Amino acid sequence: MKKNQVHYQKLQVDGLNVFYREAGPVDGPVVLLLHGYPTSSHMYRNLIPILAENYHVFAPDLIGFGNSDAPHYKSFEYTFDNLTKYVQGFIDQLGLKRFAVQVFDYGAPVGFRLAVANPEKVTGIITQNGNAYVEGLSDGWNPIQKYWADPSEQNRNDLRVLSTAESTQWQYFTGVSDKSLVAPESYLLDQFFLDRSDNEEIQLDLFKDYASNVALYPTFHHYFRDSQVPLLAVWGDKDPFFLPAGAEAFIKDLPNAIVKLYDTGHFALETHVDEIGEAILKFLETLPR
Repeated sequence: MKKNQVHYQKLQVDGLNVFYREAGPVDGPVVLLLHGYPTSSHMYRNLIPILAENYHVFAPDLIGFGNSDAPHYKSFEYTFDNLTKYVQGFIDQLGLKRFAVQVFDYGAPVGFRLAVANPEKVTGIITQNGNAYVEGLSDGWNPIQKYWADPSEQNRNDLRVLSTAESTQWQYFTGVSDKSLVAPESYLLDQFFLDRSDNEEIQLDLFKDYASNVALYPTFHHYFRDSQVPLLAVWGDKDPFFLPAGAEAFIKDLPNAIVKLYDTGHFALETHVDEIGEAILKFLETLPR
């Protein structure tokens, strides 16, 4: 496998196809990249070549996202526990024994669950706007928290606006000073997948289950304190959903955590991939092999 050549592959986990991008030397230290909402492994398209010079990179699409299978929401339980089950199956089938994990948005509660279940496997964590503290939740979560408290049809329907093309583009542009740096294919591809039949219902189920992630925050904090896992937080400081306080909060449990804030929004890799990539490489060099 050529170092900078990206391979696009699938493997089956419990009967479902998991799509993934793979690049880098096969004997290099492994880095697992986990995407968030409403995107896919495509969000890492510019970071992968930076990491693949020296690292064996895997970037799967979560079930229900991107090019992985998206079973109907009435026949599949769209919860973060279940999404994690398929990523666990993915790493088990590939035989990944040791890896650093990079998490973003939805990828954070999935990645933190994996770390709690596999502490011996995780050499370090990079969190890019991947939250684990209530301090990081902005007022943008209020309508979703209302749905957690009262999962009525009305409150569910009120969240449908979050899956529109306007909302997707807003997520990419908010907090970005130079919008010409945001590749249109990023939000257009995300919207293509969101617009698939019944995919909106998948996302509404996951909005509802996000409450389970907040409930697990104390478990994640306990893992951080016990493991003292090396952690780098690289954060767009104008993210409308996850506040910079969420990045700084990691230091409470991980005093040696490195926190770097960037003048951009939620999808920080769209505008600051070179700076963030450099910070990640410096961090990865410090991790055990």
